[in-house]
Amino acid sequence: MKKRVGILTSGGDCPGLNATLRGVAKALYQRMEDNVQIVGISNGYYGLIHGEWRDMDPKEFSGILTVGGTILGTRRTPYKLMRVIGPDNVDKVEAMKKHYAEMKLDCLLCLGGNGTHKTANLLSEEGLNIIGLPKTIDNDIYGTDVTFGFHSAVDIATEAIDRVHTTAGSHSRCMVVELMGNKAGWLTLYAGIAGGADIILIPELPYTIENVCAAIEKRASKGKRFSILAVAEGAYDVKEARMKKKERMALRAEEGYTTATNRIAKDIERLTGIETRICVPGHMQRGGSPSPYDRVLATQFGSYAAKMVEDENYGITIAMKNNHVGENKLSDIAGKSRLVPESHGMLEVARRMGICTG
Repeated sequence: MKKRVGILTSGGDCPGLNATLRGVAKALYQRMEDNVQIVGISNGYYGLIHGEWRDMDPKEFSGILTVGGTILGTRRTPYKLMRVIGPDNVDKVEAMKKHYAEMKLDCLLCLGGNGTHKTANLLSEEGLNIIGLPKTIDNDIYGTDVTFGFHSAVDIATEAIDRVHTTAGSHSRCMVVELMGNKAGWLTLYAGIAGGADIILIPELPYTIENVCAAIEKRASKGKRFSILAVAEGAYDVKEARMKKKERMALRAEEGYTTATNRIAKDIERLTGIETRICVPGHMQRGGSPSPYDRVLATQFGSYAAKMVEDENYGITIAMKNNHVGENKLSDIAGKSRLVPESHGMLEVARRMGICTG
């Protein structure tokens, strides 16, 4: 009897999802030949809840190594709502278990970030055979040194920073580049260093505008006519750091902004007199073809997941630890985030290079 392996992609898209799907599929077909059937579930957990699935043909996994996005589609289904029965009267957890049984799955592979892994652990605790694969450009999944999608996003964000250098220099401006990262600053930290940013602001280290402006004025006093700021969308100042999330959101709504970037730009102009512009690459950071690094990583993760399927090792998520692919228990990583510690080596690198971190 064929082993039936379900697979879904959940949460935000990123480069490397298709490469990982391909890695899983090719390794399964190689190891199990005709004794495996891959079942594709559309639009993440939404598709699992509503029974949107199909038996997939091996040909569907050809030619997708370099393709961005996900051939299965994805959708955000917040973990906090999984046990909440809405107006449609659907018990989401029971519906997922029901459709898992209807598909006659032997296991389910869930590709996604923190929220995806929390729901994956929930399903594992409900008795389903689950394997997680860590995806996110934020690189903030606990227990793994790197997630697929991160390095591709660093490449894109770095290019955005690279491209504002010439216009900033030509006009003697400050350029504030807002990068993705609502809670974790890995992307901004790495792209900021790679792109030669003069100031890097991340959520883990609340800034003061006085420190930021002092760094800009110090550069100006040395004849450097422009400054580049790499700012994570989730960055906030020391005043906001003392507030609860709802208080911060209310303050920003009152002042007419959602991220700190616009306020930083206005304050720089007000306090230094230097013309300042904002650049927001936005969803470009999640789009396009995965980098060679991510193609390799996705293939490593996918092939290891296939081995776990063959070994029937469930209730785990794949991880890269000290340059070796392994696994963590879902119960050990669900609900935890990997944030940039204040003593992290890359922050030390930034500071030794004279980069202001707020």
